Amino acid sequence: MIAQVQRHAPPFTAPGVSEGKIVPNISLADYMGRYVVFFWYPMDFTFVCPTEIIAFNDARDKFRALNCDVIAASGDSDYGIYIDHQGVSLRGLFIIDDKGIIRQITINDLPVGRSVEEVLRLVEAFQHTDKFGEDNHT
Repeated sequence: MIAQVQRHAPPFTAPGVSEGKIVPNISLADYMGRYVVFFWYPMDFTFVCPTEIIAFNDARDKFRALNCDVIAASGDSDYGIYIDHQGVSLRGLFIIDDKGIIRQITINDLPVGRSVEEVLRLVEAFQHTDKFGEDNHT
């Protein structure tokens, strides 16, 4: 299944770490009723990836205040961000709403990271339009 804006996010279940504890199965279904920022990073122990992870972690209270969780993942995926000929995934980011619908997809080339402040702005904008039905929130 290909991830597309305005469509349900493909279901997933994977092992992970949450609040410093190993979790055997993290599932998108666990986050229904909350917004989710799901971002993929290509490699551990590079320059850009750890700075992004730290920046999202530092902003976790801002995301929580928006009823939004952040999930980070690396590795191969079914989300269309893996570059076969290079053997590495691109920087993918998905904003999924509280009903499981993908509201935004960003895929960056490897050398450019993402802006946490821009992601926060987008979550706020989507939540604003959810509540008020406006099409022109910036």
